[in-house]
Amino acid sequence: MAEKEALRGVTGIIRPYKEYMTSLGLVKGDQVVYYGCVGTCTPFVELLAIGIRGLHLSQVFVPLLDETKARAITDVPDVGMQAAGPRAEVSEVSPKVIVIMGGLAMPLMPTTKELVRDLAERHPESKVVGVCFQDMFARAGWMDVVPFDFTISAMIEPITVTHHRE
Repeated sequence: MAEKEALRGVTGIIRPYKEYMTSLGLVKGDQVVYYGCVGTCTPFVELLAIGIRGLHLSQVFVPLLDETKARAITDVPDVGMQAAGPRAEVSEVSPKVIVIMGGLAMPLMPTTKELVRDLAERHPESKVVGVCFQDMFARAGWMDVVPFDFTISAMIEPITVTHHRE
């Protein structure tokens, strides 16, 4: 039976992610590869990367599923973890952990659950982690197709917008 936990806020995403990654027994330099949408997934990838920066893993961002465009995620002083910079080139994508971002499951994205499943099959030794918002993987029907080992689904509710000056 799958264990579920209800948490809140940014730490409710980062803490279980770091705990899971730590439990895998990864060693310095092992590669964690995040697959997601440019722009919308990137800040969340960088947030996740901050959570595990102390594990000294090689972290990589791949736009959509195109590994030829892989970029190293590096710790930029006074900024944080960034998927860019002078050391951004990645010569080989060889993940110990694949992190699938929920933006890939959004309508009109050029990815499918079958393509993500095939990606996981190309890296059979990798653990597959899913991180999404608003139960996107379940809503898109990915849970029974993509071989996730661990998922986080965060809810962004309520959202309060206040105009203080007009």
